[in-house]
Amino acid sequence: MEKSVDASAAATANGAAAMGTKMDKKQKKLMSGLPAGARSITLDQIQKDRLTQTAAVNWSTQVVSRADRPAFNPGLVKQIYDDELVSKTRRTVPLQRVMLLEISQYLENYLWPNFDPEAASFEHVMSVIVMVNEKFRENVPAWRSFHQREDVFPLFFRQVLALKEGERQMTIQERTNYLLFLINCFQSLEDEMVQRPVLKLVSLPLWHALSPGRRQAQFKSYEKMGELWDRLQRREAKEAKKGGDPLSKPEVQFMPGMLHEFLQTLETVISTAEAKTDGDEPMTEAGAAIVDGAEGEEAPIAGQVDTSKLLYCERFVEFLIDLLSQLPTRRFLHAVVEDFQIVVKCRMSTLFSHPRGRLFTQLVDLLKFYMTFEINNHTGHQLEEDEIQEAHCRRLYDLQLLCFQQWPQLRPLALSHVGAIERRDQLAKFLAVLSDEKLRTLVTEHLKLVSPDDSWIHRPGFLLEVVLQNFERRPSQREFVNELPLYPNEDVLWDENLVPSINYTGEGCLALPKLNLQFLTFHDYLLRNFNLFRLESTYEIREDLGDVLQRVKAGRNRDEEVVFGGWARMAMPTKGFRVTEVRAPNIGEVKPARVLAEVKITVAGLKDVVRAEWNDIKEHDVLFLLSIQPAVANEGEENGAKQEGERKSVPERFGLKFVRGAEVVEMRDEVGTLMNDFSGRTKREDVKPPEGNERTIVLALDQAQYQLDVTATAERGAPDVYAGFNLLVRRKPKENNFKAILECIRDLMNENNIVPEWLREIFLGYGDPAAAQYQNLPEKEQLRTIDFKDTFLSADHLRESFPGSDVRFVGQDNEPDTEPKPPFRVTFPPRKEESSTPVIKPPAKRKGVDGEVANGGSAMEVDGAKQLEAEPILAQSYVPPDPGPYPQNQPRQNSVRFTPVQVEAIKSGVNPGLTMVVGPPGTGKTDTAVQILNVLYHNCPGQRTLLITHSNQALNDLFEKIMQRDVPARYLLRLGMGEKELESEQNFSRQGRVNAMLARRIELLAEVERLARTLDVPADVAYTCESAAHFWLLHVLARWEEFSAACEASQEPSIVKEKFPFKEYFSDVGRSLFSGVSYARDMRAATGCWRHLRTMFQELEECRAFELLKTTADRSNYLMTKQAKIIAMTCTHAALKRHDFLDLGLKYDNLVMEESAQILEIETFIPMLLQRQDDNIARLKRVILIGDHHQLPPVVKNMAFQKYSHMDQSLFTRFVRLGTPYVELNAQGRARPTIARLYNWRYRQLGDLPAVQQRPEFQVANAGFTHEFQFIDVPDHQGRGEFEPNPHFFQNLGEAEYVVSVYQYMRMLGFPAHKISILSTYNGQKHLIRDVIERRCANHPLFGRPSKVTTVDRFQGQQNDYILLSLVRTRVVGHLRDVRRLVVAMSRARLGLYVFGRRALFEQCYELQPTFQTLLHKPDRLELNLDEKRTPTQRRAGDASSSYQVSGLDEMAQLVNHRYEDWVREQQVEAQRRQVAGSQVAAALAFAASKGYAPGRGMGVPTGPSREEDLGKTKIMSKKMEA
Repeated sequence: MEKSVDASAAATANGAAAMGTKMDKKQKKLMSGLPAGARSITLDQIQKDRLTQTAAVNWSTQVVSRADRPAFNPGLVKQIYDDELVSKTRRTVPLQRVMLLEISQYLENYLWPNFDPEAASFEHVMSVIVMVNEKFRENVPAWRSFHQREDVFPLFFRQVLALKEGERQMTIQERTNYLLFLINCFQSLEDEMVQRPVLKLVSLPLWHALSPGRRQAQFKSYEKMGELWDRLQRREAKEAKKGGDPLSKPEVQFMPGMLHEFLQTLETVISTAEAKTDGDEPMTEAGAAIVDGAEGEEAPIAGQVDTSKLLYCERFVEFLIDLLSQLPTRRFLHAVVEDFQIVVKCRMSTLFSHPRGRLFTQLVDLLKFYMTFEINNHTGHQLEEDEIQEAHCRRLYDLQLLCFQQWPQLRPLALSHVGAIERRDQLAKFLAVLSDEKLRTLVTEHLKLVSPDDSWIHRPGFLLEVVLQNFERRPSQREFVNELPLYPNEDVLWDENLVPSINYTGEGCLALPKLNLQFLTFHDYLLRNFNLFRLESTYEIREDLGDVLQRVKAGRNRDEEVVFGGWARMAMPTKGFRVTEVRAPNIGEVKPARVLAEVKITVAGLKDVVRAEWNDIKEHDVLFLLSIQPAVANEGEENGAKQEGERKSVPERFGLKFVRGAEVVEMRDEVGTLMNDFSGRTKREDVKPPEGNERTIVLALDQAQYQLDVTATAERGAPDVYAGFNLLVRRKPKENNFKAILECIRDLMNENNIVPEWLREIFLGYGDPAAAQYQNLPEKEQLRTIDFKDTFLSADHLRESFPGSDVRFVGQDNEPDTEPKPPFRVTFPPRKEESSTPVIKPPAKRKGVDGEVANGGSAMEVDGAKQLEAEPILAQSYVPPDPGPYPQNQPRQNSVRFTPVQVEAIKSGVNPGLTMVVGPPGTGKTDTAVQILNVLYHNCPGQRTLLITHSNQALNDLFEKIMQRDVPARYLLRLGMGEKELESEQNFSRQGRVNAMLARRIELLAEVERLARTLDVPADVAYTCESAAHFWLLHVLARWEEFSAACEASQEPSIVKEKFPFKEYFSDVGRSLFSGVSYARDMRAATGCWRHLRTMFQELEECRAFELLKTTADRSNYLMTKQAKIIAMTCTHAALKRHDFLDLGLKYDNLVMEESAQILEIETFIPMLLQRQDDNIARLKRVILIGDHHQLPPVVKNMAFQKYSHMDQSLFTRFVRLGTPYVELNAQGRARPTIARLYNWRYRQLGDLPAVQQRPEFQVANAGFTHEFQFIDVPDHQGRGEFEPNPHFFQNLGEAEYVVSVYQYMRMLGFPAHKISILSTYNGQKHLIRDVIERRCANHPLFGRPSKVTTVDRFQGQQNDYILLSLVRTRVVGHLRDVRRLVVAMSRARLGLYVFGRRALFEQCYELQPTFQTLLHKPDRLELNLDEKRTPTQRRAGDASSSYQVSGLDEMAQLVNHRYEDWVREQQVEAQRRQVAGSQVAAALAFAASKGYAPGRGMGVPTGPSREEDLGKTKIMSKKMEA
C-alpha cells in the first residue's frame, strides 16, 4: 500500500526532471517525496506560494473567518483560471497548481458557494470542472460540498452543457477536461443529485439522431419502444405548438454532437506536417518523450501524433465504454453508437494502426466487446448460447433472403450454407462482385446499417467493413475466457497499458475494465473481475520477477554462454527442460487437453533453510520458467549501456525473452523417489528424506498458451519458446494462489450460476435496493416467531430492545404473564400490506460518492416512532427443558446486553434474505455475528451455515466465541491453515474433528456398556454404534415408555422416585435426583435424565458413519458435507477449494460474512456458489454481510487498479452505494467517549455504551498525562522533517524519537508494555521506530518492547489501551487523506491516544477537519502531569490541573532522563534499605552502562553515536529490513 502513496507527485517530478524544464520553486509540483536526484518542495515553499497567499486572503478558513473575507471577485476566478489552470504545455492541466488549489479548498470555499447560474463565466464553470476532476483523481469525495446547494446543481449542469454552444471555442485540453468531468458524472449515478440531470443525456429523445431505417429496426426488435416513441412525439408536438423547440434540447443534440466532435478530432490526430518535440514534453522512465497526461506510452514517431488530441480520443472511447457497460446508459445510446458506426470508423482510422495508438487500439477493442455484448438492451436479459446462435443465424437468413430476392449477382451468397458466409474472408469474397455504388445501395437502403447521409460511405472499404462486422460470427464470452492463458507472459507482464507501474498518476486512461455500481450480466461481472484479478496478480508477479532478474545478474562468459553471476533465493538455474507429453484436444476444442514437461535443477551448495524450501515444492504449486538471453556487449559499449539502462524496459535490460507459468504435478529426487506426495501413492512408512542434489519437477504447462506458441512458430516462424528456458522461479505460497482463484472464476463463467432470485437484481445493481430485505420478501418466507434463546437478559431488556412497540408478555397458555423471565419466544405481527413504512428505514436517497449519506440522512435504523404496529409484539416466556443432571449438560449463557439495534440485526439475520450490518469500531460486530449464528442454529436446526471472514485472526475470534455458546462442538468445523492459531484445547480442523468423533464414540460406547450393566442386559450391546442403536430401541426406549405411561396414569408424588428405571445409572450425579414430594419437579428431573440419554444415543448415531467409513479422507469429507452445521473458513480458502467442495457435494443454507467491507468483490461472490444447485433452484436462504465501509477497503497493491478500475471496492460498499438498507450499530464500548468523538462524526449517531462511562478505568485520567488524547506538533528535527532513504519509504526521525521518548515515560510511570501500541501511517516509519526501540528499550528491563509497532493498515481490527500514533508526513498529507484510514487510526485506542505530526499540514486538509478540529481544541504541545509518579491515578478524567507543557523533543528527552535518574536513585535507596542489591536495578544499571546511558548525559539520546550517525545507521537498517 505504501508504495502507492503520492505516486502521482513522484511521477510528475520525475518527468519534470527529465524534461529539463526550468521551473520556479514556488511553481513546483506539490510532491510527497521524490527519489534521489529529484527536486522536492518544502512546506515553507508551499506556504509562500502566491496561490497559498491568495487563498489565505480570500477563502482559507484557517486564516480568515467568513465574516472578514472580501466579497466574491469573478475577476479573480478568471485570473486564476487563465494563469494557473490553463495548461501551457500539452497536458490537460498543470497538475501541481491544481493540487495546490484543491488542498486550499478552492472548490469548497470559493467556487461553489459563490456560483451564480445566471452570471457564471466560462472560467468559473471550467474551474469547477477542473477541481471536481482533481478530487476524483485524488480519490476523495467530490460531491460533498455540492450537496450544500443541491438545488443549484441542475442549473450548474445546464451551464456545463451550454459551454459546447458558447462563443468561446474550447481548446483540446479544455475539451478533454470537459469529457473527463462527464465520465466522472456518469460514474456517480448513485448520487441522485448527479443522476437526475445526467441520465437525461442518454434518454429516449436521443433517438432523434438515428437514421429512419435504424429507428424502425429498433421498434421492430422491441415493440414497446415504438409505443414510447409515439408518446414522445405527441408530447414534443404539444411543446412545439406552444412555441418551444424540443429538437434543440440537450437530450437530443448533446450526445450526437459529442460523437461528431470525436470523429472530427480522430481525423486530425495524426498531422501531415512534422511537429517539433519541444522540451516541455515529459519523459518516461526510459527517457522517451510521451504524451502529456498519458500513461506509459512510447515516443511519437517524428512528431506525427498530436498528443493532446490522442488523449482526447482515448478519453472519449473510455467515455463510450463506461456508458455501454451500464444498462441505464446503454439502453438508448447503443443504437446511436451503432448507427454512427463508431467502432468501424475507429478501426479504420490511421491512429488505430499507428505505433503510438496502442492504447487507443486496446480501448477500441474493449469498446467493440461491449458493443457486441450478449444482452437484450431493453430488457436486460442475458442471452444464452442458443439465443445468440439463433440471432446470428436469423441475421444471416435475412441477408440471404434479401440477396436471393433482389440481388441476382449475390445468388451464390444466398444459396450457401451458414458456415460458408459467417467467416469474414468468405463473406468478403461473395460481396466483392458488387461495385461501390451497388454496395452503397445494399448497405444504406436495403440493410440500413448506415445512414445515407454519413460522410464515410464514400471511403474505400468502409461499407464492406460494416457488413463484415455485422454478419461475421463473434466468439462468445465463454470461448474467449476459455482460450485465455491463465499465466501472464512477457508481453502482458510489461505492458504499461494493461499493467501500469506503481506511479500511476490518474492523468490518462487505461485499457482496463471498471468495477462501478452496475453490471450488465453475471458474465459481465465475472469477466471484469477475472481480468482485473488476473492483471493484479500479473503486477505482483512482475515485481517478483524483476527482483529475481536484478539479483541473478545474468551475463555471458567468454564462450558466449549464459551464466548467472548473482544469486536469488527464489530462483534456480535449470539443468535441462523438455516437453514430455502433449495430449490430443478434447472434442470441440483446439488447445491440447494436457501438456506436461520436465525441468531439472540442483540444490547443491544451498543453505539448509533454502534447500528445504526448494524440497518443499508440492503439487499444484505454481512456478515460472524464464528464458534469459543477455546481449553480448563490447567493452566500448559498456559505458553507453549503463547510461541507457534506465531507459530500457526490464526485458530489454536483462535480456529476458520469454516467461511461462506452469503448475507442479510432482517432484522426484535424484533416484526417482516421489517427494511431497499427499495423494496416498506413497505409504507413510515408505517416506524417506530425498537423496542426492538433483531434482526433477514434472510441470503442467498452460494448454492455451502452448497452442498460441506452437501456432506462432508454425505459421509465422516465431522462435521456439520451449527451447531456451534456463531459470526456474518460485514465489511465496501465500502470494501464489492466483491460478486457483482464476480457475474458479473461469469455472463460474462456464456454469449457469444460480443466484437466489431475491438477490439477483440487486447484485447486478438494478431494481429496488431494499427488495432483498426480509420485510419485502413473501410473508410465508419470513419467521414471524423467533426463539431468541439467551439474547435477552430480562423482560426489561426485551422491552427496551423494541422501542416504541407494544410488547406484551404471555405465558405458554397465551394468558398475560405478570412475572416474565427469559428465555422468550417473540411473535411479530404480520406486515400490513397497506402500510409501506418498514420497520427499518432505508438509506437516504442522496449519498456522496464515498457512500456517505448526504445532508445527515440516516442509514438503516430502528425507527421507534414509526414502528408502532396495529398488533402488539407477543413475547412468550417459557421454561427450557431440563438438559440433564450433569454440570456439562447445562448450556452456556450469553452475558452481553444487546442494544435495540443489535437486536434488530439479530432479528434480520435470522430471517431469510439479505442482511447488512455496519459495525463502527467497538460496537460489537463479533458479538452480534455470534448471536445470529446461535439463534439461527436453534431456530433452524436442520440448516447449515457457512462462516466466511477475510483474515484468519477475525475467523478465530469469531470461532472462539461460538465455542462459548450453546452450539455443540461436534457441529463446528474450521477449515484452512489458521485453525492452528485457535486458542482452544480442542482441534476443530477436519482431522481434529474426525479424531474427536472417534474418541467420543469410544466414550459413549463405554457409557452404553455401563447403562446396560445397570439394566442387567447381558448381551454385548456396546460393541458398535449399530448394536447400541438396537439396545436403545429394545431396552432403553421401551423402559422409558413404560415408565411414562405409569407416571401419567398415577401422578402421585412418589411415583417418579419409585418407578424411574435408570436410577442406578445416574447414581454418580452426587445428589438426590427425586424428592418424592412434588410430582412435577421430579418428573422434570426425570425428563432431564431422559434427555441426557437421548442425546447420548443421538451422538452415537452420528458417530455411526465414522464407524462405517474406513479412510480418514472419507470420514473428513462426511464430516464436512453432512455432520457440521457451522463451517468456518477464509474467503481465500473458499476460492481455492471451490472445485473440491463441488465434487464432494457440499450443501449449505446460510452465508455469514464478517469483515465483508475488506473482501474483494469476487471473493465475496464465490462463497455464495460453493454448492451445486438442485433442479436449478438456489438453496441459499440467507446472506448476512457484516463490515464497515468507513474503514479500510480490500488491499489492492497496484494503484491503477485501485484508482482507475475501483478494484478495491467491496461488494459490501457497492451495496451501500446502491442504497441497500443496512443496520448500523450505534453504541460503542471500546473507547472513552472523548476519544470516540474523534471518529464518531463519520457515523450516524454513534453513541456510547454505559460501560465506557461507568467502568473505573474510563472514569480516571491517564497517569502522568493532562489529557486523554492530544495532537503533538513536531517541527523539523535537525533541520528536516520527512525523508526517503528508499523511494516511497517515508520516515521522520523527529517523530520517531518523540514517540519512543513518550513510550519510555509511560513505562517509567508503570504502564504495562502490553497495553501500549505504537502505530505509523507508513511502513518506513514503522521500521525506523522499531530500530529506535531495539536500541533504546528492547533489552532494558525497565522498558522492553511495546505490544506492537506496526502500521495503521496492519492494525485494523485490533485495539489496545494506549496508542502512540506517528503521522510521518510534513510536505503533503499523503494517504491519510483517505478518511477511512483516519477512522482506523483514531479508533484503535481505548484509554489514551497521542498523535504526533505536523499541525500546519494536517489542520488545513478539508477531509480531515472534523477530527483535527477536535484534536486541536487542546494545545498542540504535549501536556503532562509531573506530580504523578505511578499509574493508576485518582485524578478524574478531564481534570487538567497541575499541567506542564513540554516545549518539544529535546525537553521531553531531558525529562525522561531526569525521571530515569530519579528511578535509579529510588531503587538504590530501596536496595540499601534492604541491604540487598535488587536484581532489577543491577540489570538496569548494567544495561545503561553498556549503552552509554549515564545520569546527566541524557536518557532520550544515547551517548555513543551522534544523531547524524544514528540517522545514517537507521537508513541502512531500514533498507536491510525492507529488502
